[in-house]
Amino acid sequence: MTDRDDGRVGRPANHDLGSTNPQGLLRVVSASTAGTVIEWYDFFLYATAAALVFNVLFFPGSDPLTGTLAAFATYAVGFAVRPLGGLVFGYFGDKVGRKNILIITLLLMGISTTLMGLIPPYSAVGVWAPIILVALRIFQGFGAGAEFAGAVLMTVENAPAGKRGFYGSWPQVGVAIGLIAATGIFSFVNALPREQLLAWGWRIPFLLSIVVVGVGLYLRLRIMETPVFRELEQTHTIVRNPLLDVVRNAPKNLLAVVGARFADNAVLYIGITFVLTYVAQQLKITGNVALYGVLLAATVQIFAIPLFGALSDRVGRRPVYGGGAAFALLFAFPFFWLVDTRSTPLILLAIAILAGFAYSAMAGSQPAFFSELFEAHNRYSGVAGGRELGAILGGASPFIATALLSAFGAGWPVALFLAGMCLVTIVSIILTKETYRTSVFEHAEHEEVRQPTGG
Repeated sequence: MTDRDDGRVGRPANHDLGSTNPQGLLRVVSASTAGTVIEWYDFFLYATAAALVFNVLFFPGSDPLTGTLAAFATYAVGFAVRPLGGLVFGYFGDKVGRKNILIITLLLMGISTTLMGLIPPYSAVGVWAPIILVALRIFQGFGAGAEFAGAVLMTVENAPAGKRGFYGSWPQVGVAIGLIAATGIFSFVNALPREQLLAWGWRIPFLLSIVVVGVGLYLRLRIMETPVFRELEQTHTIVRNPLLDVVRNAPKNLLAVVGARFADNAVLYIGITFVLTYVAQQLKITGNVALYGVLLAATVQIFAIPLFGALSDRVGRRPVYGGGAAFALLFAFPFFWLVDTRSTPLILLAIAILAGFAYSAMAGSQPAFFSELFEAHNRYSGVAGGRELGAILGGASPFIATALLSAFGAGWPVALFLAGMCLVTIVSIILTKETYRTSVFEHAEHEEVRQPTGG
């Protein structure tokens, strides 16, 4: 083997890539989706707890809104370390394979979440309580930085040409299922008397994480590596430094992914996390009205995400993704107008439209879109690194929104912030090329690129 100038090595002329049969594809989609359920069960569980109980358990001695602000700050810490996890695990995902990294990240996230359920409160150990919480949140975020990208690549790189949008969208459905699981379980324990909730009830959802990790690990150990990565191995085209390669050879696409992430993060986390604080503390509405709205939005996502993914196979990724961001921009102020009515049906409708419909357009088209923007040899690094770098500001949306609410005492500054995030994404999509007719293999001759109908 001889080194090439671009860091790749010589490739044999002929090789057999193999193929994925329908049963194998179903197994891959199931394993990827199951792992994503676990990842986002963990993350949404933390977000819900941060909004409802962590301000009392770990940040006492301040007014409720300030305590919630501190809790959301620890929530944002997880997003701050996600790019580091994405860059590190993305690098190794391009070097040793998608499957191996997915198993590692699954364990890292699941164990961290389970241990959160064992942390003693501030009243028992003082400042060590929030310190331990932040440390586990860092480990959780580090693993999450590459978990979703790996799950997406497993499905997209196994999917047939012309259907990558549809099959690639299923890990995003796992996000919705994880949201339903986390919100549903927390709604159940939130119905306990307040004393019992704070004493032990909040721990139950966290401890249950170890069960779902076992299921996800079982499924992921049974799948094969993607045919795209097997091609890289068989043709000896794995690059020496995939992270450096993507920065050097695909900087525009990397920046496009970063910008495209602004809207979908802000839309989702304002629509399903910050709204819990807004309804409870700004509008003084007790009960589970906002939690029910989140469950409704997640239910909408389960059906809408695959539909938007399939639509992107027909008309392209950019119209679907950009359309979702544009709709969210226009709906930013009406969202708060509806919530401010204090009408339960209108609150449910507002959350379902923003976090259900608008988010699904971006979520459904995103996996295939981001994957197609990069070449096979640097794809994991590009998708994981770009996706998580873009998530820093978006993931901090609940913290920023809560700070704006604390400063202005109204929802309109948050709506303005949301609209600005969507505008960044729209510009990023406009400046990005269309990808839905490209190949995900290193060499297009190894994949039949069928022309999708329509578009």
